Amino acid sequence: MKLVPLDDRIIVKQSEAEEKTAGGIILPDTAKEKPQRGKIIAAGPGKMNDKGKRNEMSVKKGDEVIYTKYMGNDITIDGEKYVILHENDVLGIIEK
Repeated sequence: MKLVPLDDRIIVKQSEAEEKTAGGIILPDTAKEKPQRGKIIAAGPGKMNDKGKRNEMSVKKGDEVIYTKYMGNDITIDGEKYVILHENDVLGIIEK
């Protein structure tokens, strides 16, 4: 199945939740925090402005990003977990 985001939305494949703390304590499933990091697998064409033209997206497919914790919509497609976000929910791009 192919999912195509509209306007300024992006689809992010979430990173896995941390299994243990920095101190080595193993976390049960109920204590794991929702990941705030992931890789963009699709980006929409950009939001339409008042003049009828699309604004250019500042993120693109393949970017690894950090996004706000409780924003977006969680979805599961073919057993994979994704988040659909607006471009402005992205806090930053991780450059390597």
